[in-house]
Amino acid sequence: MLKSKNRIIGFDISRALAILGMVIVNYKISMHAEGNGPEWLIISTGLLEGRASAIFVILAGIGISLMTRKALLHSTSSKKNRTMIWRRSVFLFVLGMCLFLMQWSADILHYYAFYMFIASFFIVTSARNLLLAALATVLTSQVFQLLLNYEYGWDKSFQYYEEFWTIKGFISNLFFNGYHPIFPWMAFVFIGMWLGRLNFRNNKLIRKIMIVSFITFSVVEVSSFALIKLFSPILGHEVAYYLFDTKPMPPTMFYMISSTSTAILIILLCIKLSKSFKKNAIIQALVNTGQLALTLYVGHFLVLVVLSMFGGLVNNTLQFTTTIAITFFLISTILSTYWRKKFKRGPIELMMRKVTG
Repeated sequence: MLKSKNRIIGFDISRALAILGMVIVNYKISMHAEGNGPEWLIISTGLLEGRASAIFVILAGIGISLMTRKALLHSTSSKKNRTMIWRRSVFLFVLGMCLFLMQWSADILHYYAFYMFIASFFIVTSARNLLLAALATVLTSQVFQLLLNYEYGWDKSFQYYEEFWTIKGFISNLFFNGYHPIFPWMAFVFIGMWLGRLNFRNNKLIRKIMIVSFITFSVVEVSSFALIKLFSPILGHEVAYYLFDTKPMPPTMFYMISSTSTAILIILLCIKLSKSFKKNAIIQALVNTGQLALTLYVGHFLVLVVLSMFGGLVNNTLQFTTTIAITFFLISTILSTYWRKKFKRGPIELMMRKVTG
């Protein structure tokens, strides 16, 4: 890990914003508020679906590259880093399974565990091959979506994976049709690892990648819309959406390219923002919040547990769930700032360090 004086705080800011987006989406779904609100809010919260999580996973890939930078030069360092990543993978898997047992079926941590385990074998892979690995992962996913039954294992509401605790169901959920399956989500990690090799202090390079990301996002979204319109009369509305939509389920190639572009754009914007307003109080609060992301992820689920005790997860409006999400985020920034004055890491982050070394 980089020393604090060399830390690129833009990553922490983008992680904090991803927390906000993730909580808004998760609360909307968990409190059954989808479509129950004004049109502008339905559209805006819909745009966040799968985007915030993509930022998290790409940041994880960046973090792996930064953490294992020495491994590119020394084989002994590579072995040491790989062992440490494996330990953290086990920790995240156990934590994720605990959340799943507490009825958090949308957990991403157990997927993270496998992402990191797989990534550990690519820490000395060239930048070119990382991009090829990302492409191969996405293409494999598209083949799966064409040949396999994407609805397998899900209940009728498509919110709970009924076959999760069977061997076939677990494998299908993990690799193919879960909330964040390895195919194609592992591509986000590979993209992040590639990004982590770049010089983020090169403003010209940052600007160029931002422009390319914005153009790519725009072209993909327009193409998705046009293809759905064009093929709906031919293939049927559902099939056209299944093939060309930019929603995260199923994760089409259009979704992967679009969400990768927006994630990179937001991360790089946050880096530029951090350079211009490094000492701003709001920026510092976001930095503190981003550094406690794992703790806050668990915390946002515990809020849902409390709400469920009082029947607060049924028949809610988008206004209510979004307000709860923003309130959670604001309280989190305050508590994170207070916590960071006394401790270097969040409670669960510290526990992971203690357990995994």
